[in-house]
Amino acid sequence: MRCVALIFVLAAMSGRSFAAETARATVVLGTPELTAGIPGEGDLTTDQIQKWLANKANFQELEVVLPAGLALGTNNISIPKDNPMTRAKIELGRQLFFDTRLSADNTVSCASCHHPEDGYGRNTQFGVGVGGQMGGRNSPIAFNRILSSVQFWDGRAATLEDQAKGPIANPIEMGNTHAAAVKSVQGVEGYRLQFEKVFPGKGISIDTIAQSIATFERAIVTGPSPADFYEPLMAFEKESREELKDLAKFKEEDRESYDQYWKLKRVSDAHPISESAIRGRGLFFGKAQCTACHAGANFSDEKYHNIGIGMEKPMPDLGRFDQTKVDKDKGAFKTPTVRNISQTGPYMHDGSQKTLEEVVAWYDKGGHPNSFLSDKIKKLNLTAQEKEDVVTYMKALHGELPPVRTDRLPK
Repeated sequence: MRCVALIFVLAAMSGRSFAAETARATVVLGTPELTAGIPGEGDLTTDQIQKWLANKANFQELEVVLPAGLALGTNNISIPKDNPMTRAKIELGRQLFFDTRLSADNTVSCASCHHPEDGYGRNTQFGVGVGGQMGGRNSPIAFNRILSSVQFWDGRAATLEDQAKGPIANPIEMGNTHAAAVKSVQGVEGYRLQFEKVFPGKGISIDTIAQSIATFERAIVTGPSPADFYEPLMAFEKESREELKDLAKFKEEDRESYDQYWKLKRVSDAHPISESAIRGRGLFFGKAQCTACHAGANFSDEKYHNIGIGMEKPMPDLGRFDQTKVDKDKGAFKTPTVRNISQTGPYMHDGSQKTLEEVVAWYDKGGHPNSFLSDKIKKLNLTAQEKEDVVTYMKALHGELPPVRTDRLPK
């Protein structure tokens, strides 16, 4: 356990193309240089793009490392073999993600519903598309997707690449056709230059557009949160409870472990977590039963559950059932991550819960009874203080997202 804790602290401090012959590069996701865009100001010029494409390092296949906290989910990384990550592909995807020219009327981009300012979601109850049309579901977040294969609230997209195609042709989202979107991208010289190098022999198609966007999204990950920095310290204190009762003796008998303890404590103290959040952590993993679904490094089991939301309506949204036609999936929706949740309200697939306090109250009462309610949903009987502590812990799961340029597009 002490060894694991030390590894965490050290971590916290810390597609092939025409250049396929170059060695792979290992990078930590979340670092600014991956998502900050081609250097410069204003619109991307042809000269800037050509200079960027001339750098073979931008075409090295990336061996990605997750930041501390999220790194516990390394075994769940999902990158298709036919779409490896490179810096050039991430940058191309960044441009397309923020480009409204993918929509029918040049007003809507991927970022319209998944904006960095709103934690890659949108602070509206439902997604808003072309002509101000409103969908029927809340915009899911677009970060930490590298730990997720199947996408959307109902899992209708098997991959992140499939997900990227959907909104472009959806009549109430981008309202375009795939053919028209491809033609629009083909009409931009800066894009033609990049696709030629990033996808040699393939060029611009709806598939390569989607592969680019998906690659950018995989590069958007949450950094370690105060809760993450506290976790190894808590584990150390639990394991060494007796030794820590007498620090002088501990220092004398096991100087290496003593020094490790203070290293862990300094790191945690630099990213403070409140006593309320610490109590909330115990409830989250215990009495409140949150980890029945919000489990793993990304606090999501990637499964579908009916928690009663919207099931009181005469014609409820049946969620996953519409894909599987299996009765137990009626009213079931994918478990969202709890990371950075304080930034991504409103909550639930229908945006019906405006605050985290409302969310906790919903679970505390056992959801809304219905024939397909998950057996994981039960009345919790939390006290007012316990509810507050759970909310405080969820807020302590906020980690920094990498800086991203939302402009710098080719004209």
